Amino acid sequence: MSLKDTIKEQDFFNTLNEEQIEKLSSFATLHHYEKEYILYYERQESHELCFLVKGLAKAYKLDKHDNEIFLYYIYENSMISELSNIQGNTLLSFSNISFIEDSHLLKINYKKFKEEFLDKQLLCHQFSSALLERSLQMQSLINREFIFDAVSKVSMMLREDLAMFNKLKRHDISLMLHIQPATLSRVLNRLKRNNIIDIIQGKVKVLNVQALEEIYKDKADG
Repeated sequence: MSLKDTIKEQDFFNTLNEEQIEKLSSFATLHHYEKEYILYYERQESHELCFLVKGLAKAYKLDKHDNEIFLYYIYENSMISELSNIQGNTLLSFSNISFIEDSHLLKINYKKFKEEFLDKQLLCHQFSSALLERSLQMQSLINREFIFDAVSKVSMMLREDLAMFNKLKRHDISLMLHIQPATLSRVLNRLKRNNIIDIIQGKVKVLNVQALEEIYKDKADG
């Protein structure tokens, strides 16, 4: 797929016309990265705005003992770059970003992107929406780590990321949610007994979305 076709396929750029896409492609490049490659380290500066075209990535931090603290996943057709402000010409990574699968990335010169688009009031809505989405991710993270109990953590993941839950091993889910594997099993069995989920050949199927949401939304609202 050509660079311009790749740009057209990203929702972020779907309001651009052919001339604008041509302009954007003049300072954009495509890259391939293998699984487990670390794109950014925490507090690393970058001059490029990055979008995940294909594959899967994750954001995480390391504690003082070098234990991984999972933050969130980054899916295809979304912005990878973390933005704290739009004043300067460099981006500062809040976390470590690594690829879980072989992935394709669209990189755009951030300084030129600001000059040719943001400063001309183009793509500002999309840019603001991306910032808001990242803010909501961090809000969910705060709820997960400081407010939610084990049942709420599992319920939120089942509601918001069921495909990933069924894709991962239960041990990995436990590490990600910072709960014990035995606790995860008890929570799933409890949800199944209450007819909120079913488990078929090891895969979870949600039977009652509203009941699942009420479990963790009550905690967040409280």
